[in-house]
Amino acid sequence: MGMERGEFVYRIYRALTYGLSPLIHLHLRWRKLRGLEHALRWRERLGVPSHSRPPGPLFWFHAVSLGEGMCAIPVIKCCIERRPDVTVLMTTTTTSAFEVIKHQLPENVIYQFSPVDTPGAVDAFLRYWKPSAIMLMESELWPNLIIGAAKNRIALALLNARMSVKSYDSWSQPYINSLTSLMLSKFLLVLPLSTTQAIRFQLLQCPPFIINFCGDLKYAVGNIDTNEGDQRALEELQVQLMNRKVWMASSIHKGEEKVMLAVHNALKEIHPDIITIIVPRHPQHGEQIALELEKDGVRVALRSRHDKLMPGTNIYVVDTLGELQKFYRLTPIAVIGGSFLPGSAGHNISEAAAAGCAILTGQFISCLLDRTWIQSAASLGSRLLSFVSFECLVNLKSLYRSFLSYGNTDATLESFVSITGFWTHSCRSSQQPS
Repeated sequence: MGMERGEFVYRIYRALTYGLSPLIHLHLRWRKLRGLEHALRWRERLGVPSHSRPPGPLFWFHAVSLGEGMCAIPVIKCCIERRPDVTVLMTTTTTSAFEVIKHQLPENVIYQFSPVDTPGAVDAFLRYWKPSAIMLMESELWPNLIIGAAKNRIALALLNARMSVKSYDSWSQPYINSLTSLMLSKFLLVLPLSTTQAIRFQLLQCPPFIINFCGDLKYAVGNIDTNEGDQRALEELQVQLMNRKVWMASSIHKGEEKVMLAVHNALKEIHPDIITIIVPRHPQHGEQIALELEKDGVRVALRSRHDKLMPGTNIYVVDTLGELQKFYRLTPIAVIGGSFLPGSAGHNISEAAAAGCAILTGQFISCLLDRTWIQSAASLGSRLLSFVSFECLVNLKSLYRSFLSYGNTDATLESFVSITGFWTHSCRSSQQPS
């Protein structure tokens, strides 16, 4: 009965997205004019390919934005190493992710923009690329894509799977929950971030036998390659910071910079030479912060301008993409934004934790992460800041990172590689007649 209701709700969804397709097409054109879609490759979002498909089995990895896309790269590299006969296709949704990830992928990986979830775009995409398996990252549940893949007997996996409280409330609404159950029944593998996430998926009728635990892929993400000039500037900054007190506010949303600047001013009274690194969630926000501060006579170093820390400069604004992990390595303290204003949901603290930072957050964090765990981490960070000097934190960070190098990051990656059996099944399924 539940599946029949789910099929009925899906038919309504498919009819609605089919009817709205012309408006979605116009919306994509409008986004292109505003610079939100790639000027030359925006048609890929409609399922129009810009690259030829090689013969043989093909695995498709899909992520929305930069963070999820970077998590897919370690799995892609292992996939290529273990299955050199397979072609890998990577897609993302945002242009910001495209600009960074295209330089991080192995050379033989095909990179496209993902199709919007309309019947025409999804069907055209699947018909052209004919993937043997689809690996979706984190929380990408799109009905036309998932049901279309299942009808074409394409194996589906959800990696680094997460289900926030807000998303859970949405997917568990009456009638919508039957569609959710239908979609989750099409997966062969779901790898949640935590037990809490797994419980939410099971409450949404995800079959328990397809749920496995492998840890967070963010811990397996390696260093991001940067060009020689940017790398040299980063090394120079590291030298400049060696004898200074430094802390970082990362993933800052609009409005939160006021909180961070107030903290900076308070800390400056105690440590006049302190450096505050501000990394906004959106790079364009960084330039706005710098301009506002400069209007008030505050000296600011801006990453995109390749500014150096001159005497009297105490604020460094990072308005570039793909460098958050490298800046975590420069600071002993990380304050994670997206958690200080009502309506916020917080951001994943895995990268900061992996870099050995003492972590603090605001109170609005329950939507994305295990609240108990993150509050424990924030409590630890608060105690460290209260009783331990900046110098001691730097030493603790170094020790912790050494410990991590002998930890379970490799084991986490190996757990994902253990789905080779899933890949083999995918190739066999794709070769069977429909």
